Amino acid sequence: MERTFFSNRATYVGDVSIHVTNLNNSLDFYQNIIGFHILERNERKVVLTADGKTSLLTLEEPEKVLSKQVKTTGLYHFALLLPTRADLASFLMHCLQQNVQLGASDHLVSEALYLSDPDGNGIEVYSDRLSSAWEWINNQVTMATEPLEGEGLLAELKSPWMYLPNKTVMGHIHLHVAHLEEAKQFYVEGLGFNVVSNYPGALFISTANYHHHIGLNIWNGEGAPAPENNSVGLKLFTLVYPDKQTLDDAIDRLKASEVKIKEENNGYLVEDPSKNLIHLRK
Repeated sequence: MERTFFSNRATYVGDVSIHVTNLNNSLDFYQNIIGFHILERNERKVVLTADGKTSLLTLEEPEKVLSKQVKTTGLYHFALLLPTRADLASFLMHCLQQNVQLGASDHLVSEALYLSDPDGNGIEVYSDRLSSAWEWINNQVTMATEPLEGEGLLAELKSPWMYLPNKTVMGHIHLHVAHLEEAKQFYVEGLGFNVVSNYPGALFISTANYHHHIGLNIWNGEGAPAPENNSVGLKLFTLVYPDKQTLDDAIDRLKASEVKIKEENNGYLVEDPSKNLIHLRK
């Protein structure tokens, strides 16, 4: 894992907050299968960490929570980036031993495992190939969805899985949106990201030449509605800007586009055009 893409040279996803139907059930999964530690906890909310100090994921059980709604905008998956390929091998072996249902892909820039939590919230756990091996053509990074070579990955296994490594970060978030062009205008023209890959029904955006910090797709249908506020799925995610000026410039562009902005939590709350809630901070 190259820290450049999650440093003051980049705008990146800091943490993600999701809704679940049963906090205790979800906590068991996220501790024993994924390997998180508890950072903070109250009756309806748990903040989870890998390094014991940095929030990566918050689980919240809303009042009168609704089960995951299909064919809506919102979370496709959040993606935990592990420091090394050996870490991914350990996680794969752990999932096989625990009989966890997995998907797996080789994206050329990375190798990824896919699973869902007990409520159907999508999760990717992945490791990157060295950025020097990524192919760029006309400012577009070459990505694909190929079968993962599992035996080759497991050959990297060095130690059994215990917990998420300390240097795990939230590598990216992938969202269902209602309209791609509308989302592109908001995230690129407004928030300041760059389009780095186009895919059928999807586009991938980043800063600092990462393969993607955010994925956007219309795979739940063009014009998909937003879910109810108390349903399982995404509550909000945080974007961390490299400095105050870069953040202020993004806020100015959003204001010029008449996007509603609320100052909160040492930053700003905004909704994208598909009603995905975002906390912007430096």
